[in-house]
Amino acid sequence: MAKAARAAQAWRTYKNVTEPGSPGLGTRLRAIPKLIGAVTRGQYPGMGKSKLAMMGLGVLYILSPIDIVPDFLVLIGVADDFGVFLWLMGSLLGESGRYIDWERKQVRAFPS
Repeated sequence: MAKAARAAQAWRTYKNVTEPGSPGLGTRLRAIPKLIGAVTRGQYPGMGKSKLAMMGLGVLYILSPIDIVPDFLVLIGVADDFGVFLWLMGSLLGESGRYIDWERKQVRAFPS
């Protein structure tokens, strides 16, 4: 069930990234460092520090040599890492797209 939910989230993110007028993949990837900075400074109200911490834990889980399900159990061990990766990418790309939209509205609301 959880695998299907992660796959559905990945599909929704893909559809969102390829929508006309939506920020593209490169734009979203470049916005991730700015998103992280804005969340840590409390400037972006669309995402809490707890969600950012969960994403950080996801990165650590993927990079860590210690897994809940060991990688030597080839299919299962790699599948859990891949599931975390799908969740992380879906969350980061989705949130960075919302951040870009929010940032554009802020620029329009306060022109220089």
